[in-house]
Amino acid sequence: MLPQNRRLRHLQGVYLRNLSFTRPHGRATDDLEADLPSTKLQPLHDGPPPQLHHAHSSETLLTRANARRRSTNLNNVSPITRQKQLEYTVESRAADVFFSLHCGANEDPIYISEVCDRAIHFNFRFFDLSQAGPSITRNPQFIIKIWAKRQLSWSLLLTEQVDLRSLNYLGTLRNHQFPPNCLVFHLLDGLYSVDLSSKKPEPKQAPALPTSSYNALMKLSNLDNSIQDALATRETLTAQINSILERTPPNAVPQAQESALLASKYVSTQTRALRIAQARRADLQTSIAARRTAIQEGRAAQAKAAEDVQHAQSKLPASRSLLASTRESIHGQRRRICEDLARIFPIIPNPTGAPLSFHICGVALPNTDYDPTSSSATEDSLSAGLGLVAQLTHALQFYLSVPLPYAVSPFGSRSSIRDDISLLPDSQREFPLFLRGGATAQYRFDYAWFLLNKDIEALCVAAGLKVVDIRHTLPNLKYLLYVCSAGRDEVPDRKRGGVRGLWAGRLKGRSVADDGASVSTSGSRSRPGSADSEAAGGGRQREQLMGRVAGKGGRENGSAPSSDASTMGLPLPFDENISKLSLRTKGLRENVGGGHT
Repeated sequence: MLPQNRRLRHLQGVYLRNLSFTRPHGRATDDLEADLPSTKLQPLHDGPPPQLHHAHSSETLLTRANARRRSTNLNNVSPITRQKQLEYTVESRAADVFFSLHCGANEDPIYISEVCDRAIHFNFRFFDLSQAGPSITRNPQFIIKIWAKRQLSWSLLLTEQVDLRSLNYLGTLRNHQFPPNCLVFHLLDGLYSVDLSSKKPEPKQAPALPTSSYNALMKLSNLDNSIQDALATRETLTAQINSILERTPPNAVPQAQESALLASKYVSTQTRALRIAQARRADLQTSIAARRTAIQEGRAAQAKAAEDVQHAQSKLPASRSLLASTRESIHGQRRRICEDLARIFPIIPNPTGAPLSFHICGVALPNTDYDPTSSSATEDSLSAGLGLVAQLTHALQFYLSVPLPYAVSPFGSRSSIRDDISLLPDSQREFPLFLRGGATAQYRFDYAWFLLNKDIEALCVAAGLKVVDIRHTLPNLKYLLYVCSAGRDEVPDRKRGGVRGLWAGRLKGRSVADDGASVSTSGSRSRPGSADSEAAGGGRQREQLMGRVAGKGGRENGSAPSSDASTMGLPLPFDENISKLSLRTKGLRENVGGGHT
């Protein structure tokens, strides 16, 4: 860039090197506090005149012939003294610094830099003055002021009048001996300084660019002049308008109308908000009233519940004792039932068999290990034993109130078991507990036996027993019956009722009326809902049934016949002379011995 083309808009940054508050002029470092004259413009201090300081040099300031500067005055001192002397030297020269740029006679700065902390060399941030206006950006001259803070107050350190056209090119900050308070300016094409000698800038290696013609430059100049004239015209019109407005008396009517319109808008807005608030208040009042009603109802319900609880507190001990006695009775009945089942289905060890080999009702059943090539008699014995086990397991699930995971269908030696848990087709969920021949039948029989063992394991787990091996079918069943029938108290007796409650005719020559009286007498001691209570109800339906059974001579109104049943020639159901009774206690309608229905 040619010197005559340098303008303030080309300035991008400022550097300050070798900060100093005095100019040393070749003296030692500890003489920097001496008040020596400076060639630069010194600021005018508003405060008291500066005080004179004694020189810190150990030698006289007068020059001597053949005098040699000594730099070994700190060699014989202690390290602490040397460190303090160096710190004092740095502190005497370091300070907080910022600068401001001024243009022309205007006292206000056009740019103020940031404050750099305590240092000797400063690199201030770059800035852009291209938007400051043509009166500033086209000016080649400006004033820079350096402000410093050493102790607690700011003071003007240096004021420099700079002409960008007279700057010397440096190129780089390295390999230069900077004088005290040397200012370096960063322009578009490099670094420039006033104090240092000029250096010829290196030519830029760039391709040649086409330049504009004289006519294009003139057009650009005319356009710039037109823009400046337009800006000046705008400023003139603005000043004229402001003067006219100042001379014209103010009219308060439009402002008052605007204020009245704004007030009316505010009033309408507040009126609408008031309506909304009133509606909200009404809703809240309704909600509060409903909540109060609900609270009253809740308190009434709470008081009633408290009364019910207080009333139930008096019945709680009796209910607890009744519950305990009921549980004890249920436990006792389960013990009795398990003993009866142990007698009905006796499981005894096999004296000639292997260990843990048992018989059930005299039928041997191995522990899931058998010979598939055995004879048909062995297969029938195995099927019969599994049928007895299935019958006992099916009965235990009801007496012990434990649902089986796999439903059992007891049909003697043709029993089966159903798997409703596994992912199987519905047609293949039934597995036989007997052998029918074939590899598939053998697999289904083994799986059915496995499911039966899992049901026995479920019963044992419900009773609190730990099954060691589920393949031990009969040992696990015998252990379960033994534990369920164990107890310290005596086994309770069977409750009255049962099959005798279903007798509808005479027994051994008794009259129908006497039989009904005996049934009602026994029914008074039976439990509710049993067959005895149904037989002892004394209803018309029972009497009609007894009349039909006793003979055709009964009356149509359902009363008991007066003649003896033996004279009618018809055998009575459940007659002790001709019939055999089963364990079914309700809904029995067949005569097992005689075959009559």
